[in-house]
Amino acid sequence: MTAMTIGMRRPALWTPSDWNAFFGFGTNILVNMLVLTGLLRFVLKMPDSIVFGRILPALGLMMCLSTFYYAWLAYRLALKTGRDDVCALPSGVSVPHMFVVTFVIMLPITLKTGDPMKGWSAGLVWVFFQSFILMIGGFIAPYIRKVTPRAALLGTLAGVSITFISMRPALEMYMTPIIGVVCFAIILVSWFGGFKYPRGIPAGLVAIAAGMLIAWGSTLFGIGYGGMTLQKVAGAFANFGFSVPLPAFDMVFSGFEFLGIILVTAIPFGIYDLVEAMDNVESAEAAGDSYPTTQVLTADGVVSLIGCLMGNPFINAVYIGHPGWKAMGGRIGYSAATGVMVIVLSWFGIIALISSLIPLVAISPILLYIGMLIGAQAFQETPKLHAPAVVLALVPHLAAWCKVQLDGALTAAGTSAAAVGLDKLAQVGVLYHGLEVLAGGAILSGLVLGAIGAFIIDKKFVEAAYFSAAGALLTFFGFMHGESVGIAVTPSVAVAYALVAAFLYGLSRYPAVVMQPAPSAVPAE
Repeated sequence: MTAMTIGMRRPALWTPSDWNAFFGFGTNILVNMLVLTGLLRFVLKMPDSIVFGRILPALGLMMCLSTFYYAWLAYRLALKTGRDDVCALPSGVSVPHMFVVTFVIMLPITLKTGDPMKGWSAGLVWVFFQSFILMIGGFIAPYIRKVTPRAALLGTLAGVSITFISMRPALEMYMTPIIGVVCFAIILVSWFGGFKYPRGIPAGLVAIAAGMLIAWGSTLFGIGYGGMTLQKVAGAFANFGFSVPLPAFDMVFSGFEFLGIILVTAIPFGIYDLVEAMDNVESAEAAGDSYPTTQVLTADGVVSLIGCLMGNPFINAVYIGHPGWKAMGGRIGYSAATGVMVIVLSWFGIIALISSLIPLVAISPILLYIGMLIGAQAFQETPKLHAPAVVLALVPHLAAWCKVQLDGALTAAGTSAAAVGLDKLAQVGVLYHGLEVLAGGAILSGLVLGAIGAFIIDKKFVEAAYFSAAGALLTFFGFMHGESVGIAVTPSVAVAYALVAAFLYGLSRYPAVVMQPAPSAVPAE
């Protein structure tokens, strides 16, 4: 058989192993849909007619277009290479943005105006600008990816996965351990240990079935472990119906009155999207599947714009986790099947019913598994000597996660860090200002710090100097180490990066220093 014949062999659109990935990824998407539905209904107080009749149908259309497109990209790659192990990129609503647009844009405007429709309109404008940033940035991202070490790209991605993807599911599991920990063990022995359940039943399905059995069994015996009640199930039927997405152009353009508030977060989070997408494409390539970065970013921008114009205030993104779904056996079909599933869930009002039947803690272990896999990949797919650079890239994300937890606790207590006093917090070991500065723009900070560390380890001081200079510029304008875009947001940090850039460039002028052999990763005592 010739290479040409191999290259033209038609890839299978569905394989038996796609069931595992479809169930795992589908439950991931389901969790996100349940969470954002809760944000809309219980945080923003939007009427169910808008949530189930307008927003969710538009969201379903956006995610269906996205998953079908990435299934097509995978089909094309499999056709080109003749391989039968190509896995489609996972995609869906961006989880970090889901919370940002809710709590930073939609909620403040809703509270200020007393009208959740105004908040919805502002959210649509936020996505409108994000979409164009993605489409334009798609032509710049491949160059950034080319010059950035893999340790930096995967390291900052691992930081996101360990903190904002893994930690909450882990905490939820141990708050309801009889369901969470048991379901986690069911998943681990299959996805890491290779154990096969009878008749090839997917481990995710076994885990959710076990979680439902424990939760509903405890309800029948009057214990109520897992929070499942028949009243919730009965109430969910009220939201059944068929709704298709309708144009929301008037809501989009009426939100331009809030443009000043929106751009403060739209620009930095647009850059966040560029870097996140690059990281995830890099992660897929490390797992063996090479996708064009420009096409990925442009597609995210286009489908997000379509969703926005139909009434969806949440942006689309390529997800972390491609290696995990590939390891489960995901190929082409799992992505397209997920798109069909999302249409059924969002256009028929089934989300409310599902949320009343399945305890969320039974799904949490799947997200923790993905976080574990991505965190491990950052070390496994980079040179051994670059391990310190990977750890360095993690640090800003740890600060960001700690700050979110601390801010939430202070807000619940009816106060803030400023009201308590930074000096008082420092006296008990909480260096709040340090968290604030280090956490700002964590994904960019992690990438820059990881790149500087990797280039220094390789004794490429000129390249390290360039990244440090880029860090100075990004910091000066607030994209790194700052809470908002502006001029001289954290000038002292910007100056520090500039001095480091000058120092590193100066070292490059001394060949004797550069040519010394690299030291061991662990210094001698």
